[in-house]
Amino acid sequence: MSDDQGKGAPGAEPDPRSRIDARLLDILVCPVTRAVLTYDPVRQELVSRAARLAYPIRDGVPIMLPEEARKLDD
Repeated sequence: MSDDQGKGAPGAEPDPRSRIDARLLDILVCPVTRAVLTYDPVRQELVSRAARLAYPIRDGVPIMLPEEARKLDD
């Protein structure tokens, strides 16, 4: 198994083992705005459109620190 398996290339299918639990997604909110998050399975991120940030998910664990988040361009 290669090291980049489970990491999303644009348009690639995510590794099924990297899915986040739907119950966890239901209770997590953006720590900056308290807005709802959406799950991006390809990039393995939780996205806050309100804060324009994408929080990474590493080894199945959401990293909900604003300083770890990627700023959204769009």
